[in-house]
Amino acid sequence: MPTPAPHFVDEILEEIFLRLPTPAALARASIACPRFRRIITERSFLRRFRKRHPSPLLGFADKDGFHPAQAPHPSAPLARALADAADFTYSFVPKPSKGRWIPCDVRDGRVLLEEDSPGWNKFSNLAVCDPLFRRHLLLPPIPEDLAGDRKERPHEIVPILAPTVDDEDEMSFKVICFGAYETNLVAFVFSSLTGQWGIAASPSLSSLGTTSPHASRNLSWLGCRGLSCFDNVHRCLYSASPWMDKLLMLDTRTMEFSTINDRSGYHMQLRLLPGQSDEVLARNDMPCRKRPGQTRSLPRIVVGREGALEMFSLVGDHNPNGSFDLYHTSQQNNREASEEWQLENIIPLPGQYDYFTLGAAEGFLFLGATTEDQLDIDEDSPVWLSRTDWDVDYFSLDVRTSELAKVCRRRRRFFHYEDVHWYLGFPPSLSSPSI
Repeated sequence: MPTPAPHFVDEILEEIFLRLPTPAALARASIACPRFRRIITERSFLRRFRKRHPSPLLGFADKDGFHPAQAPHPSAPLARALADAADFTYSFVPKPSKGRWIPCDVRDGRVLLEEDSPGWNKFSNLAVCDPLFRRHLLLPPIPEDLAGDRKERPHEIVPILAPTVDDEDEMSFKVICFGAYETNLVAFVFSSLTGQWGIAASPSLSSLGTTSPHASRNLSWLGCRGLSCFDNVHRCLYSASPWMDKLLMLDTRTMEFSTINDRSGYHMQLRLLPGQSDEVLARNDMPCRKRPGQTRSLPRIVVGREGALEMFSLVGDHNPNGSFDLYHTSQQNNREASEEWQLENIIPLPGQYDYFTLGAAEGFLFLGATTEDQLDIDEDSPVWLSRTDWDVDYFSLDVRTSELAKVCRRRRRFFHYEDVHWYLGFPPSLSSPSI
């Protein structure tokens, strides 16, 4: 019997490897022999594998570094391998002239860094890096003819990594820098292919039927934090942060801004429930009991059914042993269906925790929580909140199965809200340079 041609054997092995159930199983196969590793580490094969298997959640990055998933989370071994191999101190990136680099977004193995010294209403130095392969690109400043031709300084500037397209070069990327001015929003876009900035969109706020997000910053205790907290769904970026009655949406395919009414259908009832915007506003004060993350938790948009927006809102009170639930609502975004928000499901969360939301990505909703057995500080306590330490647990909710999983725990000082950037990707043995 003739021996099969080597390329036929490789094709058969590829089909077998594609059917392995998890990235961890593929990683184990890659170390079995040199031939397996050659096939598995080919970019073309990894591209096919990633399309069939969602990237595992490995942890999150923030200003203090990388926090890997911990046992018994199923991704803990992969997360530890990433933490050991990568440099999340960014020592390979030249230091900025002032301050230090802090992460402001994470996507597809890349970390977007900004200099922490300029201030929230100034254009800061930016860099994109690959912590695993220790590669980086310092972005040029936004040219004066783009940023300087406006009469007023922006009230806020927020840079993020743009969602990628399947057929794009895996080593190319874009950065979107949002600017909130008194009368309009601006989306500056940097492309790694051209190495240049451009203006992709600049609608007036009146055309969006709203006012400046800057005015909402005075309501930060209600969860209004300007242009922040974007969730990526099917290459559209959504935020519930700028206003309390609307969602901001940017379609990155057409680079068009729009707003979505958050006050229709079931949401008229939902926003009156404990912890929601209208209930907090009617109460007109902060809870007497002080807990980290107590500032109103923002609703988050998640990846769900095609043709629909899927939102999760945290409902609950911060009283001792208070209960918390996630309200899952949806809105059809095609012209033939109703545009009113509908209640899909109510998911009760485990007791003995005080929860807050932390974002959404790739079909996961993220939560933080502190246990009830920790410090109990009321408004009359002489304890300085800024000097208290807390154990904070981090959870992910798979929106397809409603399964809640603890990702990790860490100890940190008191905070009103925190910015964490979730890292979903493959282990070092299955990764390729992204820059």
